[in-house]
Amino acid sequence: MTSNSTTELDHLLSRALTDIAAADDSAAVEQLRVALLGRQGAVTTQLKQIGAQPPEARKEFGAAVNRVRDQLTDALSARADAVLAAERQAAIAAEEIDVTLPGRVGHSGSLHPVTRTLRRIEQIFTRAGFDVAHGPEIEDDFHNFEALNIPKNHPARAMHDTFYVSDETVLRTHTSPVQIRYLESHTPPVAVIAPGRVYRCDSDVTHTPMFHQVEGLMVDSNVSFADLKGALVFFLEEFFERDLPVRFRPSFFPFTEPSAEVDMGCVFCEGKGCRICGHSGWIEVLGCGMVHTEVFRQVGIDNEEFTGYAFGLGIERLAMLRYGVDDLRLFFENEISFLRQFS
Repeated sequence: MTSNSTTELDHLLSRALTDIAAADDSAAVEQLRVALLGRQGAVTTQLKQIGAQPPEARKEFGAAVNRVRDQLTDALSARADAVLAAERQAAIAAEEIDVTLPGRVGHSGSLHPVTRTLRRIEQIFTRAGFDVAHGPEIEDDFHNFEALNIPKNHPARAMHDTFYVSDETVLRTHTSPVQIRYLESHTPPVAVIAPGRVYRCDSDVTHTPMFHQVEGLMVDSNVSFADLKGALVFFLEEFFERDLPVRFRPSFFPFTEPSAEVDMGCVFCEGKGCRICGHSGWIEVLGCGMVHTEVFRQVGIDNEEFTGYAFGLGIERLAMLRYGVDDLRLFFENEISFLRQFS
């Protein structure tokens, strides 16, 4: 190794140690690290000179450069730790703490509005003597369609944009299959509601691919359409906590006959007409009817001895009406500012 090379390395080490000791913040230390040890740094440049040394001097020169690199690496690390500690102490010293300020209160969670609505519906119907039943969300074709008077060639199947798991298995399109399963294992009289998630291929401001329904069923001797009307009017007035005009319009469902759509007076304009109700004063809220004799036949119930009614309603739709929400998708976006309104 030549004396010039040794002198240059000594000068480099001396200057670098002086500069490192003078670095007074983290940015200055990082700048020195790059200038000394970076890809274009001074020490890196010296390492590249090893090959230019005479063969007999390369080993000694390389060892000298490595020692300088190690010394500077240790010095930079120590200085970085010291500067960081000093910066933290300065930041702490600069902080002002007002001990008289009230403590920060964490926000507690609350029930989701759909859950609140579902529980309210269950409470109202259980007070009226209904049981609550649940069933599988992946359903076979028989319980989802066939037993509800919707055979494979029935045009009503076009009403359901169905998610098929296989040719004979679907994600249930309604919770009516729970009623079929309940009738298969219980002897009338029965009064039951079936809440739960259902699935259809649909998505816009009033529809989502997954949503919640409650289906209701009453089977006994001499159950009439008047009983159905009384139960639903009672439910709507209890749910919205007010007297409401309610009307029944003839409709069609494969599993009920006769069938009806149920409208109630608009809760936003009190029946005067507004954008929400299409200026009609009425809002459609659910479907219902008397249980079809074919449904009784499928589950082995004598329709000469028993009659029954059934109804179905969308939980999100009732939640939208109760809480004044105009976009169904808000219930599923988990926006904290939206959900805090229901705490």
